[in-house]
Amino acid sequence: MTLRMDEIKAGETRERVVVADLKRTQIVQYAGASGDFNPLHTDREFAVESAGYPGVFAHGMLTMGMTGRVLTEWFGRENLVRFGVRFKAQVWPGDTLTVTATVAEVVAGEHGAVAAISLRTVNQDGVVVVSGTAAAKLDGPA
Repeated sequence: MTLRMDEIKAGETRERVVVADLKRTQIVQYAGASGDFNPLHTDREFAVESAGYPGVFAHGMLTMGMTGRVLTEWFGRENLVRFGVRFKAQVWPGDTLTVTATVAEVVAGEHGAVAAISLRTVNQDGVVVVSGTAAAKLDGPA
């Protein structure tokens, strides 16, 4: 289902906790699903002793994927035309992540109506871990 242009307004916001108390197991499961077995994400001893981190941390793409859930639930994955992020801080086991998606503008273009969306994902301490933008097509005038 595609939302209509008159159903979405600039300034409209959705906020969702996408993970509460991220488990190390979830990070390792993502490594298996993605094929990304970088030891910074899976091997605590390597992360601490060889790389100097306090432990393993989540893949950036895992965080991006969790952030994207707000978009797919709101607009439907079939309607996303663009989604990009900047990784701002690491995500650690135990973190709780909250995503805020805000419609920046709704425009009618040559290929139809589009909602431009800004994204921000923060951890339980309010630290921004991901920022980004997206666009979703809407039903409406071309």
